[in-house]
Amino acid sequence: MAEAVISKEKNDAEILVDIKEIIQLKSVELIHLQFVDIEGILKSITVTVDQFDDVIEGKQMFDGSSVKGFSPINKSDLYLIPDYSTFAVLPWTIEEGYSEARFLCSAANPDGTPFEGDTRNVLKRTVERAADKGYTISVGPELEFFLFKADENGNPTMELGDNAGYFEPSPKDFGERVRLEIYRALKAMGFIIEASHHEVAEGQHEINFKYADALGAADMSTTYKWVVKTIAQKFGLHATFMPKPIFGINGSGMHVNMSFFKDGENAFYDPTDDLQLSQEAYQFIAGLVENVKSFTAITNPLVNSYKRLVPGYEAPCYIAWSASNRSALIRIPAKKGMATRVELRCPDPSANPYLTFAVIASAGLDGIEKGLQAQAAINEDIFHMTEERRAELGIDNLPGSLVEAVNELENGEIGRKTLGDHVFSEYVAAKKEEWDSYRTAVHTWELTNYQSKF
Repeated sequence: MAEAVISKEKNDAEILVDIKEIIQLKSVELIHLQFVDIEGILKSITVTVDQFDDVIEGKQMFDGSSVKGFSPINKSDLYLIPDYSTFAVLPWTIEEGYSEARFLCSAANPDGTPFEGDTRNVLKRTVERAADKGYTISVGPELEFFLFKADENGNPTMELGDNAGYFEPSPKDFGERVRLEIYRALKAMGFIIEASHHEVAEGQHEINFKYADALGAADMSTTYKWVVKTIAQKFGLHATFMPKPIFGINGSGMHVNMSFFKDGENAFYDPTDDLQLSQEAYQFIAGLVENVKSFTAITNPLVNSYKRLVPGYEAPCYIAWSASNRSALIRIPAKKGMATRVELRCPDPSANPYLTFAVIASAGLDGIEKGLQAQAAINEDIFHMTEERRAELGIDNLPGSLVEAVNELENGEIGRKTLGDHVFSEYVAAKKEEWDSYRTAVHTWELTNYQSKF
């Protein structure tokens, strides 16, 4: 009898046999073909299981001109190419004699070539670039989220789902029941869950899943956000991956742990070094430091992102690295050997994971290819340094707003090099439009401070 979880250790032909067995075993009737737009927002086309053969042959067409950042209207026809390894039965749809399943897909042009506007294809190109150097990329993301109560129409309110604090259990942590159901759903879909806990802020949570190859980790991040939101809704809650939903408390991050492997060994590990880091690891760190301002608009993509990247709430806003210092932008977790990795702490969970992992890996590869030398590690508490002390140590700041970050993206090299002309141009245009909308809107703060006074 086939398992309901697809093994990535098998080839496509073997996986396809398993998928057909699972469809019969679980009485799958509907299949959701999922992909993401340029911002990482999940999209879906649902077909009946009778269309399965056409689906796996990549014959499902869609209108790319209706998807943000995709095709112009005169070149709108695109096709969805399912990744067999992402097939999963959706556990919340299972009934007696009925269930639904999904594939995550990449987009292709009518001639079968990869569509350059698909961000999943952007990450694939970066993976191939690393492979040309002999590397495979391993990524372990950590996505935090908030739970808010929803109103009778299912719309989010500003009332938090609980008032617990860091690592607090039930009964204060009402979200514990929600996280349990999320865990069960993710496990049924093939995730290996490593930890689940309440985060620092009230109503804030985190569920950690095991690292994977870069594309697999991005697929899991996309799936994770969808499952979290879906399960939360069943409890009358709204889950948000907005980076800073409430002023005065911690925001939500997406720390990204990344390693390069070569010939089955961790290329970042060197037991003879004082920090047990290889030359490649130091060069990777140098590449991040060199390029981070140029890719912050990707890893922190919203106006709201820059309200998290401020001193006082654990989010890094200063460009420095350390072996253990959590006030630094880049940290080296204590585990070494095969677990040696570089943790970038600025990304937030609103980011498109395909683009985020691509630009981080690309920046690190640049450091390796160019033989860049990492600056000295900073082991002091950067948050409590004076401005003069930071200047003395040469510690620069991340961009302070979305418009600053977009300007850095435009003026830098890493964005266009990694994203390609199509995604780069569409992304920059979308972010400029977002900033202009924010800039010209009248906000509550302005009314509170100006309306009666003037």
